[in-house]
Amino acid sequence: MFERHDTDVLIIGAGGAGLFSALHAKKAAPDLKVTIAVKGLLGKCGCTRMVQGGYNVALGKGDSVERHFMDTIIGGKWLPHQAMAWRLCEQAVVRVRELENEIGCFFDRMPDGSLHQKAFAGQTYDRTVHKGDLTGIEIINRLMEQVLSRDVEKLEEHRALAFIKSKSGDELAGVLFVDMRRGVFRFVRAKSVLMATGGGPTMYRYHTPSGDKSMDGLAMASRLGLPLRDMEMVQFHPTGLLGGEGTRMTGTVLEEGLRGAGGHLLDGNGRRFMFDYDEKGERATRDIVSRAIYDEMRKGHTTPNGGVYIAMSHLGPEDVRKRFKGMVKRCADCGFDLAGGRVEVVPTAHYLMGGVICDPDTRTEIPGLHVAGEDAGGAHGSNRLGGNGVANSTVYGGISGDVMAADVTARGDQSLSGLRDPDEDAIKFEIDRALHPFMKKPGDVHALRRQLMDLMWDDVGVMRTSEGLQRGMDRLKDVRAELLETGLADSETRYNMTWHDWLNLRSLVEMSQVIASAGMWRENSRGAHFREDFPDSGDLESSYFTVARFDETGDLAISREPVDFSIVKPGETLLKDEPETLVGQSN
Repeated sequence: MFERHDTDVLIIGAGGAGLFSALHAKKAAPDLKVTIAVKGLLGKCGCTRMVQGGYNVALGKGDSVERHFMDTIIGGKWLPHQAMAWRLCEQAVVRVRELENEIGCFFDRMPDGSLHQKAFAGQTYDRTVHKGDLTGIEIINRLMEQVLSRDVEKLEEHRALAFIKSKSGDELAGVLFVDMRRGVFRFVRAKSVLMATGGGPTMYRYHTPSGDKSMDGLAMASRLGLPLRDMEMVQFHPTGLLGGEGTRMTGTVLEEGLRGAGGHLLDGNGRRFMFDYDEKGERATRDIVSRAIYDEMRKGHTTPNGGVYIAMSHLGPEDVRKRFKGMVKRCADCGFDLAGGRVEVVPTAHYLMGGVICDPDTRTEIPGLHVAGEDAGGAHGSNRLGGNGVANSTVYGGISGDVMAADVTARGDQSLSGLRDPDEDAIKFEIDRALHPFMKKPGDVHALRRQLMDLMWDDVGVMRTSEGLQRGMDRLKDVRAELLETGLADSETRYNMTWHDWLNLRSLVEMSQVIASAGMWRENSRGAHFREDFPDSGDLESSYFTVARFDETGDLAISREPVDFSIVKPGETLLKDEPETLVGQSN
């Protein structure tokens, strides 16, 4: 009924977190069998490859880990897990040197040979290291080369379906996959598992992540009973390309460096509007800019396709073409002139700040299961600074590899006989769950996907209300019920992409329900979560984060936990007698 496979360390996902984890695990314990399983092709899928902007790291004169940390805490509206945020900022300095000197990344430099660091919104120092506007491709290509040169097992086009506990029920035994090429199920036992599947809020009408992102990992973790935090915190990038109905490029990010370099946002009449909303104008944080654009859209001050414009021509078209070569070409492919004209943009769902609760060593409450990257909650709080995402993935990817190798080695049994026996009934249950649509009459999966994207944008999007959230939750129940009665026309399991679309949609609906429920519970406005009926941010000293957990019956419970101000409290700062901002002084 299914195949079996054994390994020491199993990594699900091949973005920055997954690849870094594999390299660190092999370096820490070369004799361990390390396996990467990826839904697509190694180096060709996931979101790290799509990173345009860059990598935040405190390297410049006058910058410091403390300043980077304070920007992260303040940008996250005092909700981040402070120990995780500190480790992110501290280890980013180590990791960027590793990327250069060991991995082989070549980032842009100043004439004196130092790394060039550009401006990103919400930061008090221009600290974003980059490779033009194609930073993610540089990082992933070099990481992929390093992984391919090592004895790391690759399971490509293997879709993870479920985490399987041990017979005793108190540890993780392994992961159930389907080999998409052959259409067969495969259970992989492992002593230690990393969940690095990436979040990817693709349940919105406008979204940036790659098409393979459907929150599978978070859905799997929630079915295991793991707690998820901050799930209401969906970040909308302010400037997603709005190309109209004729292109699938709509939603693709036009990165923050455009605004950091001095780009202007204009309404449909050509009026610059951002200073109506924030004194920092276009350099305000992503949540503020997204809400401003959304408000202009509601007022009807829109462009022909219903968004607003971004304009760069005042900076000099030739300079724009040189500095933002990738985006200029991307816009030209869709008929827009970024360098010399105006490009229509719209807020686009970009990143999930929420995720599985874990500690700064990436451990979850289930022994044997670790989490890193966008799947992990805590480091960003209610708002992620641009440039902190790829730093987070690579920092915690490396940490997870080190920790998993140490944990496996500490078990003392270096043979695969030290693996845990799985709950066989759970494997059979999950296989039946995956095959569910083959038992139903054929229906239109894609129409349901469109319904989901529309309702999430309309009711659980940039601006929220109690009425809208309740309407969204009711509509989600209807979509879920209809999905469970929707089947497939093709009974073949090999490369049946409609089947995988169905599985994607099921994960997205389940996580959409968590996002909407957590949003209803947060009766204030913090960062990416804005309640028009509760616009105040609430008391910072009594800040809380939401915790979502499914019980054994499948019911969802939402609770609140107080933020632990373990390093700095609201009203305090780690910066003593320093200027509030050093923007523009780094290069």
